[in-house]
Amino acid sequence: MRVSRIQAAENRETVINVASRLFRERGFDGIGLKDLMEAAGLTQGAFYKQFASKDDLAAQASRRAMESATLRWSAATAAKSEDPLGAVIAFYLSMDHRGEKMDGCPIVALGSDAARQGSDVKASFEAGIKEHLETLGGFIDEANGEESGKKAMAILSTMVGALTLSRVVNDPDLAEAFLDAATEQVREAAGA
Repeated sequence: MRVSRIQAAENRETVINVASRLFRERGFDGIGLKDLMEAAGLTQGAFYKQFASKDDLAAQASRRAMESATLRWSAATAAKSEDPLGAVIAFYLSMDHRGEKMDGCPIVALGSDAARQGSDVKASFEAGIKEHLETLGGFIDEANGEESGKKAMAILSTMVGALTLSRVVNDPDLAEAFLDAATEQVREAAGA
């Protein structure tokens, strides 16, 4: 049965969304095309009508994951506009976020995998990271734009590192201690 262009476009979006979540949960090499397409409710044959390769899908899914992360930051700041940095810190450095393997931060979930991928995947992450840095820089009230950029880099690095470490350990108290220590350091670095 032939699929309409509209349905094909919807199928493509579904595959990208599903891949975005499953890659974050299992890694780029942790799921095969057959299982990925099955999770999207499609056949493996449909994959090749939509994507040039798994690498092509990985780049698109990475872009989608970073877009999703940016939307979460925006939602957090909209809910607490009087303290946008505090809002991002509160959700990002939380035990709830620690447990969100499929919907959590793609930098934490896929960072080391992305470093071993091709330039298209890296470009998707780079664009998202730059957007995070721009957002954080806007939160920091500094006269010197270059200084604001350096602080944003230190803050993002601290947040990503703390969330990563909190996910690596079994002990929930130690995990929470990493997140709490990072919260304190980020607030201090930002002057908040």
